[in-house]
Amino acid sequence: ALGIIFSSVAQTAQTPINASVIYEVNVRQFSKEGTFAEVQKALPRLKEMGVDVLWLMPINPIGVKNRKGSLGSYYAVRDYKGINPEFGTLSDFKSLVKEAHNQGMRLIIDWVANHSSPDNVWLDQGHKDWYTLDSTGNVQPTIGTDWWDVADLNYDNQEMRKEMISSMKYWVKECDIDGFRCDVAGWVPMDFWIQARKDIETVKPLFMLAESEGADQHQAFDMTYGWEFHHIMNKIAQGKAEPSEIQTYLAKDKEYPKNAIRMYFTSNHDENSWNGTEMERMGDARFVMAVLSYAMNGMPLIYNGQETSLDRRLLFFEKDQINWDKMDMV
Repeated sequence: ALGIIFSSVAQTAQTPINASVIYEVNVRQFSKEGTFAEVQKALPRLKEMGVDVLWLMPINPIGVKNRKGSLGSYYAVRDYKGINPEFGTLSDFKSLVKEAHNQGMRLIIDWVANHSSPDNVWLDQGHKDWYTLDSTGNVQPTIGTDWWDVADLNYDNQEMRKEMISSMKYWVKECDIDGFRCDVAGWVPMDFWIQARKDIETVKPLFMLAESEGADQHQAFDMTYGWEFHHIMNKIAQGKAEPSEIQTYLAKDKEYPKNAIRMYFTSNHDENSWNGTEMERMGDARFVMAVLSYAMNGMPLIYNGQETSLDRRLLFFEKDQINWDKMDMV
């Protein structure tokens, strides 16, 4: 049923960014093969559905040390300039980007700048000082998290900053991607993001999405998450809040810069895997909430599988492909 809603808002090619629809791709779970090639095959359908921006969850190799589950977290990056071999080759990725552009879409990749895997190639190269160390001189996870499969990066180290920017620029120059969705962006110093954007945009203009909320994030980012609005929608659907909270939110949202884009959603990879499907959180209200996310002054997000009424939580550290059979019923 959500597929009908999403399919009815098809956009024209080269849609202005502030009038676009963004689609999050979990490459591992997108198909049985879990490859870039299979995502590429779906591009005509996604374009017809109204998608203008493709956001791919991290495409880099995943660390082995302290790995969670059998396949690990996409957000435990082993090599910032490498391709996860599960997904295909660099050539396959370039082909996907090129075809996305042919379809009039932008393509951005998920970037994890706050931490890497604890066996990242930077450590192999002897750059231990690029990391936050504990009292015994060992790398440690980000404080206050249970992310024991990652190592926290040290932004006091200027050489690490330079290499991080170089790695980001690599994907723009080598593969012609259009920007980045930046993981836990608010945990990384703002001056880094400002410098990174300035340096990388010597290659081409970028579209930058912060996994963060707050007007200050728009010093470097085009779009931020509408987390607060998402929680309001959940509460209204559950009878824990009145619709009038939307008016309160809209008044507060005026604090953002006029050109700031907010991202609105009923699901994403975190919500689906950890907090539940929109069926669990919103019940039948998910339909009107999906429409509301489109009506807001911002960019609506579709998480892959929503168009086929994905009604289960996808496993995060294992293979757990989306079942597309219901698409044939729409």
